[in-house]
Amino acid sequence: MEAANRGASEAGAPTIGFNIQLPIEQYPNRYITPGLAFYFHYFAIRKMHLAMRANALAVFPGGFGTLDELLEILTLKLTRKTGGMPVLLFCRRYWETVINFEALARYGTISPEDLGLFSIVDSAEEGWEVMLANGLTTGTPLRED
Repeated sequence: MEAANRGASEAGAPTIGFNIQLPIEQYPNRYITPGLAFYFHYFAIRKMHLAMRANALAVFPGGFGTLDELLEILTLKLTRKTGGMPVLLFCRRYWETVINFEALARYGTISPEDLGLFSIVDSAEEGWEVMLANGLTTGTPLRED
């Protein structure tokens, strides 16, 4: 979350933080706009609020928490419980090493069509084009240039 907050902050946009209360190591990062840091006690409630407000999901290499949130959103998309938000996995080498999505389809544990629930990209430019091509809409600008 810190990398996304930093990028938005450096671009002059407001940033939001959805933090979870954990016994160790979890605190708001310095790039969150004052007054826009929210704290959650339960992972499920935090995840629900993230999913309700997202227009797209950009997932970068990460651990169990990243995988949990990715798979939750893919499941919500698959079951049509969330809109058609684009899901992008950044860093093809990482994702193709960590999860063999094609093998899941070959073994019949997911449908071949399920591979269309997400796109794997390697650059911000490629990601932006894929998001636009997959339904991301840009609303009112967050700032005036």
